[in-house]
Amino acid sequence: MTRGYYWLVTGLSIPAFIWLVPTLWMVSLSFQPNDVLARTTSSTAFGLVPIPFTAENYADLFAFGQTPWWFLNSLIVSTGMTLGVLAVSTTAGYALARLDFPFKRTVIAVCLVGLMVPEQAVFIPLYTMFADFGWHNSYHALILPRMAVPIGVFLMLQFFRAIPHDIEEAARLDGVGWLRIFWYIMLPLARPAMMTLAILTFLYAWNDYLWPLVSAQQRDYYTITLGLASIQSNFAQSEGLGRVMASGVIASLPVVILFLIFQRYVVQAMTAGGSKG
Repeated sequence: MTRGYYWLVTGLSIPAFIWLVPTLWMVSLSFQPNDVLARTTSSTAFGLVPIPFTAENYADLFAFGQTPWWFLNSLIVSTGMTLGVLAVSTTAGYALARLDFPFKRTVIAVCLVGLMVPEQAVFIPLYTMFADFGWHNSYHALILPRMAVPIGVFLMLQFFRAIPHDIEEAARLDGVGWLRIFWYIMLPLARPAMMTLAILTFLYAWNDYLWPLVSAQQRDYYTITLGLASIQSNFAQSEGLGRVMASGVIASLPVVILFLIFQRYVVQAMTAGGSKG
C-alpha cells in the first residue's frame, strides 16, 4: 500500500473520531458515579476516561424503573414494523414492477407523491382515526401507521425492475405460477434490498419519537426514545446524569449491533443498485 493511502486513512480517521466524541463521552459518563458528576468543578467529571469507574448506573437501570419495559416495547414495535414494511413493500413492489393491471401508472404516481408528503401532515387524521377505533395506547397503534411507506415500495419496485425478465420467463415455461415465482425466485434475489430496507426501517422505528408521543399516553406503552425523553425532561426527578447516560447507551446498543452484523447487505444492495443503474 502506498504512502498516500495511509495519509488518506489518517485524514478520514480524524473527522470520524471527532464525530464519535459525543458517543464516547456518553459512554464515559455512564460509567461514572452520580455524586462525582454532580460536582461540576471536578476536573475528572467530564473526561473521556471514566475515573472513578463504576457500573452502578447500569445495575440501577435494570433493577428499578420502567426502562427495561420501554426497551421491550421498542423491540416489539420495531420488529413488528419491520416485518410489516417488508411484507407490504415486497408484494407491492413486485406487483408494480412485474404485473399488468389497470391504472398501474397512476398507482406508481401516487406512491411517488407520497414521498413528498411530510409525515407530520397526516398526524391529525391518523390520531382521529385511531381514536375512533379505540386503538391508542396499544402496540398495533404504534405499528400499523408506519407499515405502508412509499420509500419502501419504491425501493423494491426499482430492484424488481432491474432483475432480468429471462429468469421469470424460464420459470413460466416450466409451468410455475406468478405466486411461486415471487416466493421462490424473486424474494431470494431481492435479499440484499430487503435486508437494506429492514435495517433502515428498524433504525427508523427504534428512533421514532413523534408518533409514539402522539399515540402513547400511558407510560406502559412508551418506547425507549419516549421514555428517555420523559426522564430527561424531568431531570430533577431522575436518578442522576450517569443513569440518564446509561439509558442512552442501552437504547443505542441494538441499532449499533444490528448495523455491524448486517452492514454487508447494505453494501451489497448499494453496489448492485449502482451497477444496474
